[in-house]
Amino acid sequence: MFSKDIGIDLGTANVLIFVKGQGIVLNEPSVVAIDSETKRPLAVGKEARNMLGRTPGKVHAIQPMKEGVIADFEITEIMLDYFIRKVNAKSFFSRPRILICCPTNVTQVEKNAIKEAAERTGARKVYLEEEPKVAAVGAGLDIAKPVGNMVIDIGGGTTDIAVLSLGETVTSASIKIAGITFDNDIIRYIKDKYKLLIGDRTAEEIKMTIGTVYKEGRNEKMQVRGRDLVTGLPHSINFSSKEVEEALRESVHNLITKVKNVLEETPPELSSDIIENGIVITGGGAMVEGFDQLFAKELKVPVFMAESPLTCVVEGTGILLENLYILEKKAV
Repeated sequence: MFSKDIGIDLGTANVLIFVKGQGIVLNEPSVVAIDSETKRPLAVGKEARNMLGRTPGKVHAIQPMKEGVIADFEITEIMLDYFIRKVNAKSFFSRPRILICCPTNVTQVEKNAIKEAAERTGARKVYLEEEPKVAAVGAGLDIAKPVGNMVIDIGGGTTDIAVLSLGETVTSASIKIAGITFDNDIIRYIKDKYKLLIGDRTAEEIKMTIGTVYKEGRNEKMQVRGRDLVTGLPHSINFSSKEVEEALRESVHNLITKVKNVLEETPPELSSDIIENGIVITGGGAMVEGFDQLFAKELKVPVFMAESPLTCVVEGTGILLENLYILEKKAV
């Protein structure tokens, strides 16, 4: 009677939670800091992320989600339990119904692991739904009609590509190239070219501040600080948008190839719908400047950025929570 329905976007980089009737109530990094000696969690979310790369020997900041799936079951459970308690979604008298999103290519074993982790936090019922489908709903697409809609959801650990019609996925693919891959590309590029070592957080800051994936895109510079690999001393360089584009070029090319493969497998009638309606891109990784322009140029199809790419998936869970009877039918 008092239970809440909650939607969770359990991402590699961030966890977002939607509570029915309240909206998005949580957006925190998927990080847990633990004491390696006692195995006790010390911090979760933002507080734990601030410790990344800055912890003493016995404190480890762990990202329990890798490429959209659970890499560390125990830590994921700790993280989920903490976030669900934080949003007051459960109490002694109530157990929430939870809708969780997962990538399109997860195995049944991985689905079971996600479901079990949620159930162990005290959920009354757990539903799983594919991420691109939920992202499409969150982006405002009417996927229930017999019309082809295409979504590219560039997350932290995976990019999910899907063509949807009549509320179901027609063709799809999931590739392990996404936001974190881009960060690693930048780290590697700076290390090779400048012999400068930078951390994950610096790479992400570069990507979001001056980054672009489009050659004719922005042209800005920023000062980047790190450790000189030759002298071992702190050092800074000026890094440009053009260099970011160069660093990301190979990964982005592989991503485009995967999108083309999905389009090639799409039935002709749905392909004509996509030419007419265009492709919607969502996800935090899509926020790197120039993705819409580059996709439009390479795919010869109109491409639109979702209104709020970072929260599209969790907003989609909110809409689906209003229609839980549909998920109930599927679960039968």
